[in-house]
This record gives sequence, C-alpha cells and structure tokens, in this order.
Amino acid sequence: MTSWREERRQAAAEHGAALERKRAAEAAQARDLLAGFVATMNERGVPPEPLRAQVVGSNASYRTDLTGWYLRRNRSLAVDVDGNFYILGVPASLKSRVAGVRVRPSDPPLVVGQGARDGESMPLAELLRLRLES
Repeated sequence: MTSWREERRQAAAEHGAALERKRAAEAAQARDLLAGFVATMNERGVPPEPLRAQVVGSNASYRTDLTGWYLRRNRSLAVDVDGNFYILGVPASLKSRVAGVRVRPSDPPLVVGQGARDGESMPLAELLRLRLES
C-alpha cells in the first residue's frame, strides 16, 4: 500500500508532465503560425531587417546578429527569417553597447503577454494578422 505522500508526489509529477505536454503542443501550434507569417512576408516581398534588442526601461537598443520582422510597434517582440520567436528586452550593459548582444529564441506562446497588465495580452494569430495588415 502506498503512502499518502507518495500518492501526492505521483499526482504532482503527473500534473507537471501534463502541463509540459500542453505547453509543448501550444508552442508547436505557435511555431506553425510563425512559419506561415514568415512565408507570407516573403511572398509579399517584405524584406527582413536587422533586429535590435531594446534596453528594458530605456529608449536605447543594442545590435544583434538577427534579421527578421518586429511583431510589435515597440519592437519588443520579433520573428527571425527562420521563424524563431524572440523577446527583445535586455538589461543595460556597457559591453553590449559596444559589442552587441546575443538574444536566444523563446518558445512562442499562443497568447502573447498572457499575465501582463490588462490590454497587453493578445492571441498570437491576431498579432500576426495585425502585423501583416500594417
């Protein structure tokens, strides 16, 4: 007979695994949306541009080695030519100001800004649609 603690531990592990499967499935859906966005931008002949990382809480930005399209007017989110999703907020750094900054891709969410202030969250599909219309 298993103990109550062991049952709780097993239930927590199963719950964590289910959440991870859900997150992975949502990221896969979001990647498909981004791939479609990149294909549409290429079909329309919209050239990618060099992407810059915005310094959080400042108007400054740093060079990156990325090329792609910004998804928001404030240039905080972008997609590169390979369909990778980037959050372009970085801390201030003298070294980064001189040498540039390396930004790693993030798992794309289906809802951008979820958990942020009211009015800042938006479904990724809607964000991409608005970007394509601009």
